[in-house]
Amino acid sequence: MTTPVQNIGINTLGGVPTSLGDYDGRAVLVVNVASKCGLTPQYTALEKLATEYADRGLTVVGVPCNQFMGQEPGTADEIAEFCSATYGVTFPLLEKIEVNGEGRHPLYAELTTAADADGAAGDIQWNFEKFLIAPDGTVVNRFRPRTEPDAPEVVAAIEAVLPR
Repeated sequence: MTTPVQNIGINTLGGVPTSLGDYDGRAVLVVNVASKCGLTPQYTALEKLATEYADRGLTVVGVPCNQFMGQEPGTADEIAEFCSATYGVTFPLLEKIEVNGEGRHPLYAELTTAADADGAAGDIQWNFEKFLIAPDGTVVNRFRPRTEPDAPEVVAAIEAVLPR
């Protein structure tokens, strides 16, 4: 069964049309990312999760966003080069989009309806906010920016929804 979040079209960082439906049957951790943020070192833990859990059915997906103090100003090529050269990122990166406001991408219009552990939904607070999507397309967890990708609560949530 496909859910709306899986059907929303978006481009890869390289400009190829895609959707989260490409990851049907896998758990997906969607993270809005930025290259010039104090939280940018989270790329290290995100890459580690992506490689350690790939065979068990997890895909990490980065979504660059420049809405928070202009901390992702680069072009698609610059973002790809930075992520690869600086953090060894191998997980998929999508096109740079807006996650809040009038220009909010439809993907984030849907994701931001999910509540965090305190029951708060709504706007993205900052770079590196994380959404965990179960293999059936259900948004099951939302973790705020300062929650590290390898925090025990994130790892436990991922392990709880892995398909195998």
